[in-house]
Amino acid sequence: MPPKEGLERLMEGNKRFVNHKSEHPNRDEERRKAIASEQTPYAAIVGCSDSRVPLEIIFDEGLGDIFAVRVAGNVVGPIELESVEFAAHILKSSIILVLGHESCGAVSAVFHGDDEDISAIAKLIDPAVEKAKSSLEQAIKNNALNMRDYLRNTPKIAELIQDKKIEVDAGYYHLKSGQVELLK
Repeated sequence: MPPKEGLERLMEGNKRFVNHKSEHPNRDEERRKAIASEQTPYAAIVGCSDSRVPLEIIFDEGLGDIFAVRVAGNVVGPIELESVEFAAHILKSSIILVLGHESCGAVSAVFHGDDEDISAIAKLIDPAVEKAKSSLEQAIKNNALNMRDYLRNTPKIAELIQDKKIEVDAGYYHLKSGQVELLK
């Protein structure tokens, strides 16, 4: 799937979710059996582990559609990077989305200086918080954008971008409305 179509598909699924018109595709026995021996997710999403942000549900997708990399604060360290590279190079996902969300606990902890229990995660979030100054929402958005930029500049992902095989974007999920806002 071309990268632009992948992003459009994600956003159309989110629109269905927001408007209470979810189709719940690819969630039946037939789909489960069809993908039992192989997966070909069209999208890889780096999302937060937060239980309020279930990726397949908010994008109205099903089994095998999304390669989910979930970690507190939707940060990308060495393990998450290798997971994303696996999705891009081996599974041929054509869209990578880094998804931050409203009221992110990990970013909030760093923002409020209460991050001693998540020191490795905090190191990755710190630049976003420093740049945001006094806005938690902006810190969360900055974090998603920073992780997007980091992924775009890693050698393996940059090569796929140059070859127009993949696109890397960032978004912000609004918990109350369910809407995903694409970030620029």
